[in-house]
Amino acid sequence: MRNRIVGGQPVGLLGYRGTDPVAWCSVAPRDSYRPLGGLDDDERKVWSLVCMFVKREFRGAGLGKELIRAAIQHSRLQGADILEVYPVDPESPSYRFMGFVPTFQELGFKEVGRAGSRRHVMRLDLR
Repeated sequence: MRNRIVGGQPVGLLGYRGTDPVAWCSVAPRDSYRPLGGLDDDERKVWSLVCMFVKREFRGAGLGKELIRAAIQHSRLQGADILEVYPVDPESPSYRFMGFVPTFQELGFKEVGRAGSRRHVMRLDLR
C-alpha cells in the first residue's frame, strides 16, 4: 500500500469528523485491482469503489452516502467515465464491506450483472 501511495497511485478517500478520520473507501482505477467480475470496457475509463468502512459510532448517520458521493466526484475529477461498484443485498452474510444495493440505487447506480452469488455489479455513468 505504501508503495502505491508513494508512487502516486490512487488508493481511496478518508472521511473526517473535525480532525478525526471516521470513514474510508477504496476507490481507484479498476485495473489497479484484481479481477472483480465487472464488465469489459477497453475504450472507457472505469474506476471501482470496492470497500467501505465507517467507524461504528458514526454508522446510520449518512456518512456512507457522503463517502460514495465523494468517490463519485473524485472519480469524475480524475477523468473516469464510469464508476463501478460491487455491493450486496442488506441481508447478505458476507461482503458487507462493499456496501448495500439499495444505497447505490438511491444514488443512481444501475445493475449490470453479478459477480458470484452475492455481489451485484452496478455502474454509474460519470459523463
